[in-house]
Amino acid sequence: MTQKLLFICAQNRLRSPTAEQVFSSWEETDCDSAGLAPDAVVPVSTEQILWADIIFVMEKAHRNKLSKKFKPHLKGKRVIVLGIPDDFEFMDEGLVGLLTAKVPQFFR
Repeated sequence: MTQKLLFICAQNRLRSPTAEQVFSSWEETDCDSAGLAPDAVVPVSTEQILWADIIFVMEKAHRNKLSKKFKPHLKGKRVIVLGIPDDFEFMDEGLVGLLTAKVPQFFR
């Protein structure tokens, strides 16, 4: 069964698009990414929240913002805080390593 994974960071420029790219090539995963900031490349939408089986946020602050903005739509959703700081460039080797170490345990 395909798992629909949504990755969220602030700007949707570095961390969440990296996660989307890394896991979109995995079997039985369908991935999307978005950002919580008003000027994010792809701002988080209600449709994305409803679509996702599991929502991964990079920091606790992201979970808090997500809860404030989308609380009614998060009922029954798994929201996982990965604890990955904004210290990486897009597709940074260290970021890819952290993602592949932390994320799969939640959907395999």
